[in-house]
Amino acid sequence: MKHILLSLAFAAPALAETCPDVPDYSDELSSLIEAARAAPDEQAGRPISDQMWQVWLRAPDAAAQEVLDRGMRQRNNFDLTGAVATFDQLVTYCPDYAEGYNQRAFSNFLGGNFEAALTDLDAALALSPRHVAAQSGRALTLMNLGRRAEARLQLLAAVENNPWLSERGLLAKGAALGPNGEDI
Repeated sequence: MKHILLSLAFAAPALAETCPDVPDYSDELSSLIEAARAAPDEQAGRPISDQMWQVWLRAPDAAAQEVLDRGMRQRNNFDLTGAVATFDQLVTYCPDYAEGYNQRAFSNFLGGNFEAALTDLDAALALSPRHVAAQSGRALTLMNLGRRAEARLQLLAAVENNPWLSERGLLAKGAALGPNGEDI
């Protein structure tokens, strides 16, 4: 057991005492949101969504990027416990980096820990209010918590910022977050 703990300690990069300031990407994201809104169809809008992800996944420094990438690999390999622990390191190191919270929320969501996911999504959105992925993740989390009305409002806000989200189908008539009843 001692050998396993030692190898784990050396497998992770050493993090500096403090994370550098998180760069302000708000102008870049605002431009991407405007481009997504102006896109004439999904074929034109999806690459813009991908560009948004490229912005969110830019960690403040190389050490934070390695931790982020490791946590995402763990999650992709269904090691949700390991991923959450890795994202714990990231949010401790870079508490102002919204994507650390968003990724930990996604790992918790996949593990069915919706309350923890919601807490992290609220933190991510406090740091980056127009983080469309956190908005849609929050909508899905609220939906899984049975808070349908809040989930619908949150997803409407996300779709306002990016009308090409795949989750937009949940807002259709007859869908999980679709309108109640008929309009007169």
